[in-house]
Amino acid sequence: MNTLYRTVDSLDRAAFTILPTLARVIFAGVLFFYFWNSALTKLDGTSLSLGAYAQIFPRAMEAAGFDPSQLSPVQTAIVWAGTMAEFVLPVLLLIGLLTRLAAVGMIGFVLVQTATDILGHGADSSTIGLWFDRLPDAALADQRALWIALFSIPLFLGAGPLSLDRLLFRR
Repeated sequence: MNTLYRTVDSLDRAAFTILPTLARVIFAGVLFFYFWNSALTKLDGTSLSLGAYAQIFPRAMEAAGFDPSQLSPVQTAIVWAGTMAEFVLPVLLLIGLLTRLAAVGMIGFVLVQTATDILGHGADSSTIGLWFDRLPDAALADQRALWIALFSIPLFLGAGPLSLDRLLFRR
């Protein structure tokens, strides 16, 4: 029985090393360029594109005749902040710098993105999907839950040994 306890203990300790690094590698391979390319669609040179406003405030843009100057300064600030967050947070997570903050930011970003898809863009029930059904591929309920689970690993366990956090903030 001692061997079993030692094996389980070794696996527990290894999890704190392996899981954060694995989560960041999976993020890099699966989601990094999704967010990066999405952020690029929000820029038109050095200014925000019409698409940035339409993606983040679809109903307000429609009501304003797709004229961003009709939006409030707060809405414009939100579009700028969302666009910058879509560039900065994935990079921080990728390199493992301020990783817990980046992970909580990404979770918040995904929640806002999902709410915007449902409330602003009017996602239909097949796009939203359901948990506990036999279909694991709904774009919102299923995929985004997995994204949040992936971001929760570095949130709770940190960046892992191969990170700038470890290099800069070694205890």
